[in-house]
Amino acid sequence: MSVPAQQALGAGPRLVEMIRQGAGAPVLLLVLLGMMIVPLPTPLLDALFSFNIAISLVVVLAVVYVRRPLDFSIFPTVLLVVTLLRLALNVASTRVVLLNGHQGPGAAGKVIEAFGEFVIGGNYAIGLVVFAILTIINFVVVTKGAGRISEVSARFTLDAMPGKQMAIDADLNAGLLTRDEAMARRNEVREEADFYGAMDGANKFVRGDAIAGLLILFINIFGGLLIGMMQHGLTLADAARIYVLLTIGDGLVAQIPALLISTAVAMLVTRVSRAQDMGRAVIGQVFGQQKALGVAAAVLILMGLVPGMPNLAFLSFGGLLAFAAWRMHRREQVQARQQAQTTPVEAATTPAELSWDDLAPVDPLGLEVGYRLVPLVDRNNGGELLARIKGVRKKLTQEIGFLVPPVHIRDNLELAPSSYRVLIHGVPVATGEVYPDRELALNPGKVFGNLDGIPAKDPAFGLDALWIQPGQRGQAESLGFTVVDPATVIATHVSHVVREHAHELLGHEETQQLLATLARSAPKLAEDLTPKSLPLAVVVRVLQNLLQERVPIRHFKRIAEALVEHATQSQDPVALTAAARTALGRFIVQEINGMAPELPVFTLAPGLERVLQESVSGGGALEPGLAERLHQGLSECVQRQEALGEPAVLLVPGTVRALIAKLVRHSLPQLVVLAYHEVPEDKRLKLIGNVG
Repeated sequence: MSVPAQQALGAGPRLVEMIRQGAGAPVLLLVLLGMMIVPLPTPLLDALFSFNIAISLVVVLAVVYVRRPLDFSIFPTVLLVVTLLRLALNVASTRVVLLNGHQGPGAAGKVIEAFGEFVIGGNYAIGLVVFAILTIINFVVVTKGAGRISEVSARFTLDAMPGKQMAIDADLNAGLLTRDEAMARRNEVREEADFYGAMDGANKFVRGDAIAGLLILFINIFGGLLIGMMQHGLTLADAARIYVLLTIGDGLVAQIPALLISTAVAMLVTRVSRAQDMGRAVIGQVFGQQKALGVAAAVLILMGLVPGMPNLAFLSFGGLLAFAAWRMHRREQVQARQQAQTTPVEAATTPAELSWDDLAPVDPLGLEVGYRLVPLVDRNNGGELLARIKGVRKKLTQEIGFLVPPVHIRDNLELAPSSYRVLIHGVPVATGEVYPDRELALNPGKVFGNLDGIPAKDPAFGLDALWIQPGQRGQAESLGFTVVDPATVIATHVSHVVREHAHELLGHEETQQLLATLARSAPKLAEDLTPKSLPLAVVVRVLQNLLQERVPIRHFKRIAEALVEHATQSQDPVALTAAARTALGRFIVQEINGMAPELPVFTLAPGLERVLQESVSGGGALEPGLAERLHQGLSECVQRQEALGEPAVLLVPGTVRALIAKLVRHSLPQLVVLAYHEVPEDKRLKLIGNVG
């Protein structure tokens, strides 16, 4: 084999390797620039025209089969490339038509000749009309509509970004999303905004391409007539027949791919954001309505019976639609019959003797719903409540430190249709009401307009809210509302209730599981803790005390070490709880203000501190008037800190911490009561004021 042949064979793999290494875009731009400058032979021009039509068809089909717009995020770049390719071909074909057009219809290549002779029958007047119609369809109908939709979608997507980000944060805080899932959702929101913004700008390429096609057509016709008559001595009729026909063929070759790309743009921007197959969606939503097919069939048959109408066509299509509606009706009847046959029928049996198995145990955690909320639990009907609650259990288990028991959900006909209630050991502790056909728009405190809806309160945190229609979601998010669905509302409420009553859900069995887990990593520590140092009941009580004061027990090893250390001094659960809190001091302070360098605190006035210590030593009871005044002073401190956006922390001696914490536990849950010895030595304190 000769050296040039070997070099030619090796050039192909080298070109592919260059494209893989990132040289594809520069090479493509150089090729497009070369097509505009260097004259192309007609065979190569035919190949490029065929490639242009093929790539336009591929893009249209890719848009049809893509499941959601974001799956084709590279589309704006593809749109720019195919537009530049089409313009480069227009320049190259114009050069060939004007240089060689006097030689006859085949001078510009087979593709242009075929479109000029076959598509429009060699009549340039018909060609002008067809080209004008295609241009009007592309420019006035498709491109203008797609541009308007792109503009509106981009604006609403950007306006809704803050609301979507807040909704993701709410789902993350409620335990419905993990950190990785929340990060993926945030990236998706950002990509959606970037995509629709890019589509809004890229649509201008299509509009400009349509205008350029018109200008190129008129310039080619005028230039061809001048060149034919002045340089080649043709008559006006011959020049018009040759150059106008070639120009029309050239314009149609470029305009048909342009129309395909414009249609692809319009189809992509009119797609909804959720993932779905376009073909199935069209068949299911347009032709999936039995009544619509039946009424359309009746109208067509009536029109087919009118004398003078094309009776055969109307009757044929009417009969076809009627047959489709009948088949759909039969299919629904068969499915209903099969479902009825598979439903188990309760047989009448002789009542069995009662046993201890008939005594149903009380569920630690339960949820009862009214009959209108039952579809939220049914997975077959798209109910998401079970998945939401599963996510809540997973997040709470990781945060609190023990396995949260399953939530047993059942319907209760005694409740209002849209109501629900949460039960702890069979006792209702919280209730709420949701509208399953609406969504809850929460007012986080900064909204920029009013919204129509049913006024309500968030069941978990008491925020002002509105129950709105699902179609108002985009408007609500653009105004600053945080919009959540009914399943998320209930799951968030369940999460809040579990946090508040975690100490009631922890018992001997759960503590034994914690000890078994500890024994796998620190067997000696677990052996020394119980029953060697402390009874299991005392350990359970200490853990319950910590949970009641909203201190997670996921650092169980640290808690066990503190209990073993102080068990020789006291076995009082209150004293041991204080010891465990001291061991967890750094973690408790971290939960309050994170990595902030200073911890803002209030302290007690010396006189009040002395009175409280005397009350504790005398039995732990406070005089009612003193308790009321103390509560009022602490309330003012909490309000002041909330206005500043800082945590409310009261720093007191260890002897009175438990008494004050018990006093404010339910009335002022925002106030954190810390003992002096619970604050790490390297943590700086910022004294804000005294409570007198």
